[in-house]
Amino acid sequence: MSTLIKQEILENLLSHTGSGFEKQRASAIDTLRSQGLPTNKSEEYKFTAITKKIEKGIENFEPAAAFTITSDQVKENVFEGFDGVILVFANGTYLPSLSSEIEGLEISHFSEKPELAIGSIAKPEKDPFCALNQSTFEEGLFIGVPKNTQFRKPVLLLNFYQANSGHVIQPRLWIEAGDFAEITFINHTVNLSSSPYLLNKVVEIKGGINSQIRYYRLQNDGENAIEISNLEADLHKDGKFTSVTISLSGDMVRNNLSINILGSNSEANMYGLYLLNGKTHVDNHTNVDHTVANSESNELYKGILADRSRGVFNGKIFVRQDAQKTNAFQQNNNILLSEDATINTKPQLEIWADDVKCSHGCTTGQLDEEALFYLQARGIAKDHAKGLLLYAFAGEVVDHITDESFRDYCIAQVHQRLGSNF
Repeated sequence: MSTLIKQEILENLLSHTGSGFEKQRASAIDTLRSQGLPTNKSEEYKFTAITKKIEKGIENFEPAAAFTITSDQVKENVFEGFDGVILVFANGTYLPSLSSEIEGLEISHFSEKPELAIGSIAKPEKDPFCALNQSTFEEGLFIGVPKNTQFRKPVLLLNFYQANSGHVIQPRLWIEAGDFAEITFINHTVNLSSSPYLLNKVVEIKGGINSQIRYYRLQNDGENAIEISNLEADLHKDGKFTSVTISLSGDMVRNNLSINILGSNSEANMYGLYLLNGKTHVDNHTNVDHTVANSESNELYKGILADRSRGVFNGKIFVRQDAQKTNAFQQNNNILLSEDATINTKPQLEIWADDVKCSHGCTTGQLDEEALFYLQARGIAKDHAKGLLLYAFAGEVVDHITDESFRDYCIAQVHQRLGSNF
């Protein structure tokens, strides 16, 4: 794609710059114009030609407007047995009239918090799409958990997306947990459109001392949707952050997940599962930065790929010179069910300290034929045996979801996918 066309895309997107946070927006615009949108010549986007995909699928670059959601639609899309708080969004716009009455949390629009340091965690210079969101988002939502608050019920972020062909949706969240606070978020996508659209989302998370934050998400986009997600968290002393990402569908999905470990005795856990078929392309880029001594990170991503789908995993662990006594573990495992399915995997360690325990690795293979034969020999039909083996492989990730209702829902979705489409 020519530089002229890329610049045209960029300028069309920037023509819809929102209001407020002018200083942060100006900085992001400067960064974006100097870096441009990434091509596959960029090392970070080597296997994911997302700018080319945007050029083909996004026509007018208009922001997608909020639309009407009914209470019945909300009820239909809350999974069975869920007992918690519901925050409803339509194309990234928060809808308080359809959301739960909330006690114990602070919910504010960005326009009500001009002092908010957006871009201080998810820095625009780290990713062009993070810079694009910071330049052009229309409104964001702040979710604050007060100090010493153990918010026991999960918070469901119920996101409805509906866009005309070629529209752009750019949600932005800031989540902040005070010292000794605890909370669980569930990010659930409901796609109401078959048209191609661009979803460019940024979530910044700030965890206080001894805070515990769990962030689960189920990505089930439309088959023509292009999604870029930047989620970055700062973790302070004695803090714990756990992320579980399950990706089922979409045209092209890019997940950037970064954890900055800034305090000792902190723990970061990152789990991911991608079940892909058709021509779906999912790229998971993770980054854990150990900057202080005595911290831990655990990372496990698994993929099952069929048809002509493609998966990408690029995981980086940094252990800085002062980060002695670090324990960091990273693993990526994949099963390919088709000769046309592709996986590109690159686990990485960069260690400047000498008193650490770190490991990383990856595996890629096919379904174990001996195990399949073993089950068939005991009277289990081949398709059922195949499904059992695949779920045994995938279930290790799903088991890290602590909310029972959402875990059961994800198990059902995984079984449905493995049973009907693989």
